[in-house]
Amino acid sequence: MRPRFQQQTTLGITPIHEVKFPVHSRDELPAVLMALQHIFITAELNEKVFALLEKKVVSNKKKTGRKGMDLWHILVLAVVSHTLDTNWDRLEHIAHYDTLLRKMLGVHVENFGIEEVEFAYQTIVDNVSLIDDQLLLQINQLVVAHGHHLLKKKDEPISLQLKTDSYVLETNVHFPSDLNLLYDSLRKGIDMVKKLKEVSDIKGWRKLKDVCRTTKSLFRRASQQVFRSNGKNEQQKRQAVRDYLQQSRTLQQRFEEVIKMPPAADAVTMLVLIAALKRYTDFAKKFSDQIERRLLKGETIAPSAKIYSIFEDHTEWITKGKLNQKVELGHLLLITTDQYELIVDYKIMETERDAAQVAPLKQRIQKNYTDKKILSHSFDKGFYSKDNLSALQQGYTQQVVLPKTGRCTKEDKATESSKTFKQLRHAHCAIESNINMLEHHGLNRSVQIKD
Repeated sequence: MRPRFQQQTTLGITPIHEVKFPVHSRDELPAVLMALQHIFITAELNEKVFALLEKKVVSNKKKTGRKGMDLWHILVLAVVSHTLDTNWDRLEHIAHYDTLLRKMLGVHVENFGIEEVEFAYQTIVDNVSLIDDQLLLQINQLVVAHGHHLLKKKDEPISLQLKTDSYVLETNVHFPSDLNLLYDSLRKGIDMVKKLKEVSDIKGWRKLKDVCRTTKSLFRRASQQVFRSNGKNEQQKRQAVRDYLQQSRTLQQRFEEVIKMPPAADAVTMLVLIAALKRYTDFAKKFSDQIERRLLKGETIAPSAKIYSIFEDHTEWITKGKLNQKVELGHLLLITTDQYELIVDYKIMETERDAAQVAPLKQRIQKNYTDKKILSHSFDKGFYSKDNLSALQQGYTQQVVLPKTGRCTKEDKATESSKTFKQLRHAHCAIESNINMLEHHGLNRSVQIKD
């Protein structure tokens, strides 16, 4: 049994519709909590949002049994988690000690001798994990539709002027080189062996501290010779790399012996630790091979064969077409905003680039905003292709702003010189402001929340 929300009318608890916010605060949390308050007090929007939550969380479950975490609590904590880009430990802390958040949860008590409601760590993890990205996207669409309704003028259909661009949502990784990635793999493999020693009687690993110290020393020596010697002593550099690879292969062999003949211990714990050890061993083999090929044999490693983090191995190496050629590690995030600065569509692109997104974006806009008229849609040059321009001009919008790359024909020059095209292209710069706002409010870096 999981209710939508039941706020107790006891002394010291502020009704959610009466919660006051610091309107001049530049922090992201008060603004998001204010938006959640609006969802709560707006009957029509409240009903639609809770209907989505019930369909996702409560469907196919019995209405009897122990009372679960309220749907309102789950929604608020999930939104706060995404807004602050935080981990479970910090989310538990602010759920207990942040006064404004507890007021929005409807559980805050101001020292009236009444027992305060608390949320156990595992309860937060199990319940907030139920809110996935797809559900948040559906809620976002409801909020955008409600925003359009509020901004609509009387007796006028809603018309949208859309702008699309992408930026890099960085992953939480250090700058990669095959030398430090190999060290990360060996270090984590040794950590798995330490944990195996704690739960079993594993033999042959008495001097783990010495192994760690030796591995780190060889890694640092190889790094200094490769990155700081400036090619002055090629023989010393190659010898340092060989010593590092020899230590790596010795550890890989010892890891494989443990994997083949695991010690006796609890079955579940053993399976988890052995699986992790095998994963780090495979990474160590891969990076050892790449180091040998690149530094000792002089080969070039193809970008498609590279991994940039063993902890977030989905990370991509992205170089956007900017003047300073800045390298960023993460994924491209595609966003589309309207003239009201509402985000009408977004997508995290994995191994994809801007030009491939136009046709799918057009389909999503037409599907999700069937009752809206698209007056214009603007892009930058990175999205240009003949097929994209043709697709956007066919029954989608009155004005397409898609600057051509390369040399323009007379027709292209005439189109891009028109007053309307210039105005919309200048207005397109507003999306950079939206991107900057997102980057300063939690969406500059992607953090994987793990149990």
